[in-house]
Amino acid sequence: MHWQVRRGALAPLSGPQPGSRWWRAINARLLSDSWEAHLLTSGVPGPPSRPAVSRWVEFLDKPTPKSWYRAHNVSVASAYVEYRVLSEAELPAEKFFMDVTLARVLFVHSVLMQPRAALGPVFWPIGRVLGDPRSRSVDVYLSLRNILPDTYPIAGQSITEVLDAENFAGRLIDYGILLPRVQSLYEFAATDLDAPGLCDFIEGGNLTYAWPYADRSVWEPRRYRRLTALVALLAAAR
Repeated sequence: MHWQVRRGALAPLSGPQPGSRWWRAINARLLSDSWEAHLLTSGVPGPPSRPAVSRWVEFLDKPTPKSWYRAHNVSVASAYVEYRVLSEAELPAEKFFMDVTLARVLFVHSVLMQPRAALGPVFWPIGRVLGDPRSRSVDVYLSLRNILPDTYPIAGQSITEVLDAENFAGRLIDYGILLPRVQSLYEFAATDLDAPGLCDFIEGGNLTYAWPYADRSVWEPRRYRRLTALVALLAAAR
């Protein structure tokens, strides 16, 4: 969140360079859910106000990698559902990364919960290590500073320029492993997190939360196609 502040995404909405209503809402949900759970586990009376708060209480009572993902990702999923309308005000490149961010979060969730389905028979044995939220690999893959440009909003750049500037390893995972099985990943997450609304953000294996289905060609690799195809083949091997 410090990096998002530096980027300008969380700047005041009334400032000379307003921040993002959407990013502010998503972060506020994460903070409010986790802080309410902290108060409840500290003895403040009352029931959890939302299902996500209950997941955070479970995590705080018994911290494990799985309880962390379920808490964090229920908050993220519910916020994505509730604040989808706010995404309409963002520029195209920002919309693209909203979908990328959610897909990566749900992919890593699945890597830990069901590694064979998420990574395939070749890569799955390392899933529980790579999916641990405390691992450096997860931090590198999920950190927004490794996905998004450093300024908000992303203006003056075409989506092609933005894609070409992205982290190579991350995009190789996206195109070679994540996207070929993304439909089933979203369906699994919708069930595991009790968040059926996630299934509204994907159509025919294409991410459609904020990015239009008509422009789905962005979900096909533009560079390193042979290497991407090799990774996809290994992930799909029997």
